[in-house]
Amino acid sequence: MTATPLVAPSAKADVAPRRPSAMKRFRQGWLHLVMIPVAILWLSPLAWIVLTSLKTRSEVFDPEAGFLPAVLNFANYPATLAVAPFGTYLVNSIIVTGSILAAQLVTITLAAYAFARLEFPFKRVLFTLFLLQVMFPIYAIFLTNFVTLREIGLINTLPAMIVPFVASGYGTFMLRQSFRQVPSELSDAARLDGCGHFGILWHVYLPLVQPTLIAFGIISVVTHWNDYMWPLLVTNSDSVRTLPIGLGLLAKSDSGADWTRLMAGTTIVVSPLLLLFVIFQRRFIDSFMHTGVK
Repeated sequence: MTATPLVAPSAKADVAPRRPSAMKRFRQGWLHLVMIPVAILWLSPLAWIVLTSLKTRSEVFDPEAGFLPAVLNFANYPATLAVAPFGTYLVNSIIVTGSILAAQLVTITLAAYAFARLEFPFKRVLFTLFLLQVMFPIYAIFLTNFVTLREIGLINTLPAMIVPFVASGYGTFMLRQSFRQVPSELSDAARLDGCGHFGILWHVYLPLVQPTLIAFGIISVVTHWNDYMWPLLVTNSDSVRTLPIGLGLLAKSDSGADWTRLMAGTTIVVSPLLLLFVIFQRRFIDSFMHTGVK
């Protein structure tokens, strides 16, 4: 007589996926109800700029024309580019902004690593003096910077718009806070493998602080891409001017501001920044969520 084998019950019972609670769904729906009007409020000026750039000049001042253009007038864009050498302005803006960003990434990386991980005399005093740069408004040092650049013969050149901004106290502070969050055991292990300071910085620290670098890069690009006062002060010819000065020329024309062309020029200037933010927005937000939080 053979015994019938007993079938043991499964040790792991199938667990049905948990559905979000009603309270959680309510919170998400409430958050969407709040954020949708905020998003519309934020996007409305951008929509107005783009739609105005596609109108005729008569429609801008016609109260009965409505919010939307009757016919999409794309001719405003080539007409805007013909008013001033916007191609030259665009190249100059790219060179100036890119050069400032590259120089700042080098200087803030080295300075932040030194302040975060190295020991040297007067470290705290020097770091405090470095942070004073953040406390002074940039306009307070325009005169001294201008006199210095004039003495070395850099006025009306592209380096005149680059040299005063090769270092950033704000960027150094951000990166120092991120470096201080990296466990020291990682750098100790790299040092045992034969890495020096530059090897540790390149292979250990920089890969871990990429969100902070990207966030600072976006801040730097937006700041210097839109800078108007300093380029206007140190340049006096179209060959070295940047895009914001070109927009100023459109707004100060002798026949009055042509708002359709001015909005077309604004769209051209702002579009690269919006594209940059859309691409890196997640890293940009993550960096502010985690910088300085241990």
